[in-house]
Order: sequence, then structure tokens, then C-alpha cells
Amino acid sequence: MSLDVAALFLTFGAIFVVELPDKTFLATLVLSTRYRPILVWLGVGSAFAVQTTVAVVLGHAASFLPENAVKTIALLLFLAGAVFLVREGRSHQQTSGDEFVENAKDVTGFRAVLASFLVLFAAEWGDLSQLLTISLVARYEAPGSVFIGALGALLVVSGLAVIAGRTLLRFVSLHVLHYVGAAVCLLLATLTLVEIVR
Repeated sequence: MSLDVAALFLTFGAIFVVELPDKTFLATLVLSTRYRPILVWLGVGSAFAVQTTVAVVLGHAASFLPENAVKTIALLLFLAGAVFLVREGRSHQQTSGDEFVENAKDVTGFRAVLASFLVLFAAEWGDLSQLLTISLVARYEAPGSVFIGALGALLVVSGLAVIAGRTLLRFVSLHVLHYVGAAVCLLLATLTLVEIVR
């Protein structure tokens, strides 16, 4: 299986930008205040790996649909992502991430990894990054490249959350990141639309 480097980097950039202001970033940050950061990162990373695998499989299955149908669905998902991110940025309702970990117990070792896995596994279902991953796999028909790009972006974002999350939030406003993510979604929608009408 050869890698599509362009699809890999495009996926990494898109997922990184939309995941940074996401609730999962905040949940990871809060978890890392309760458990050892490396254990949180291992648990969160495992959840991301499973969720990304599911998204890639669904996106690959969608690629068997007629080409124009796939591109139209991808276009609609990119537009929906842009609208969602603009609405989130405008609302300024910045969750603290506490609601995801309010039932977390004081545990250590493997149990902390498992707790982090379960919290993020539940939070990621239907998440924008998962929907974008499905769209990118269907759009570029490069499941391996999209998997590596998406998982890589999610691991980097969760690593930032556990290492420097609070510091990062002092310098970068989440609503600005929402707008940047919306711009990325609009760019992907535009590129897809150009291919549809071509």
C-alpha cells in the first residue's frame, strides 16, 4: 500500500485545526490534572486509534458509492463542519471539559489509562474530527494516508493538552481556533465543489 503524502498532510492539518478547539482537547487537559499525564495520553491515544479506525472503515465503505455521490456527501460534511465551527466560535460557550470527567475516580496505573480511554472514546462519537476523517477517506480514497494523518494530528493535539494545555489557552483564544477550523472546512468544500463541476 503506497502512501498519498498530500492526503496525509492535508488530513493532519485539517484534523489538527478542528480538534484543537474541540471539547476533547479540554477533556484531555482536565484528565491530565487528575491522573499522570503520560497515562492520560496513552488512554486518550488508544481511544483516538479506535475511533480513527472506525472512521476510516466507514469512509472506505462510502468510497464504493458513485463518485459524484461521494463528493457531494463530502462537500455537505465540510460545509456542515464550517457552520458548526462558526457557531461554536460565535457562541463563546467554552466548556471547561469537566462534564466529561466528573465521574472519574482517583485511580492510578492501568486504571487511569482505562478511565482516560473510556472518557474520550465516549466523547469522540460523532465528533467533527471523526466526520472529517470519514469525508477525507471517501474523498481521496487513501485510507492508509488519512488514518496516519488523522491519528497523528489527534495524538499531537492530545499531547499538547497534557503537556501545555493551560499555557496554550492563555495565548490562543479558542473562538479564533474555531474560525480557523471553519476556514479549513470551507477550503475543503470549495476544492470538492470545483471537482464536482469540472
